[in-house]
Amino acid sequence: MKTLRKLTLAMASVLALAAPGWAEGMVGISMPTKSSARWIDDGNNMVKQFEEAGYTTDLQYADDDIPNQLAQVENMITKGVNVLVIAAIDGTTLSNALANAQAAGIKVIAYDRLIRDTPDVDYYATFDNFKVGVEQANTLVAGLKERFPDVKPWNVELFGGSPDDNNAYFFYDGAMSVIQPLIDDGSVVIGSGQMGMDTVGTLRWDGAVAQARMDNLLSANYTDKHVNGVLSPYDGLSIGILSSLKGVGYGSGDMVMPIVTGQDAEVQSVKSMLADEQYSTIFKDTRELARVTVGMVDAMLKGGEPEVNNTETYNNGVKVVPSYLLEPVAVTKANWEEVLIGSGYYTKEQVEN
Repeated sequence: MKTLRKLTLAMASVLALAAPGWAEGMVGISMPTKSSARWIDDGNNMVKQFEEAGYTTDLQYADDDIPNQLAQVENMITKGVNVLVIAAIDGTTLSNALANAQAAGIKVIAYDRLIRDTPDVDYYATFDNFKVGVEQANTLVAGLKERFPDVKPWNVELFGGSPDDNNAYFFYDGAMSVIQPLIDDGSVVIGSGQMGMDTVGTLRWDGAVAQARMDNLLSANYTDKHVNGVLSPYDGLSIGILSSLKGVGYGSGDMVMPIVTGQDAEVQSVKSMLADEQYSTIFKDTRELARVTVGMVDAMLKGGEPEVNNTETYNNGVKVVPSYLLEPVAVTKANWEEVLIGSGYYTKEQVEN
């Protein structure tokens, strides 16, 4: 009877392993920083969804320190993870580590930030980053028309993201596809003359750096005229830019607050929009990005082909990386509740308290 019971338990174990949806494997998740609420949400969403799919996870944050991220990735390789999901701090610094991963048979997914200059990245999960920039510029122009209907030309300043983040160039190029024609026809003037990612980029997406640069722009170019709009590619920069603007009196008296854009729909910036400071942001549903990434990993580890919808856009300097692009959504005071509360991404209490 004891032997029969053991055989029955063994058979049950085999059937459990063969059951549809069963999965095994460890996924190493390397996130760049906890300084942005967005990356914390990304990490938490992935851990939750991977574990629901039957995988174990090793989630690490690198504190925006490149050697730290490299050490964490190498440690995951040593642990024997089956897949690496990496949101790179600097997408050009991982080639050696990923060569080691490839040699160990470990698959690699670039998460939201393209990993460059290596053949050893298998897939890319992200949003349509060019469209993010287009939507930022579209909301900038809409805000200028709404808030400054009788002003022409509009005085605008440009900010870019971190030059070591490939996405920053897509955001900037997307925005300039809308803004450059307006510069050409005289509707928009860049008061400082500062243009191009080599000039307007903000290393590490640092809000304090953006605030200091905005201080300099205002003192050098706007002592006798008003700035009407600021293209900001990320909410963390927007908050710094707004602090600079408020510091010289914008938003009070006859100094109308300029139109300031953003990205990631962070709670502080949504509150700022409701206070009529920041004008817009771009919502990227990290739950959906996690879902796509989990689907990619699941397909690879079960011997299938991950779903992609773009095989042309993202050349990392060595190869075109097969990608899945999600749709970004522009958010303003007019639709924030529908988009952010209606989707269940935030509760009303989170934003209004």
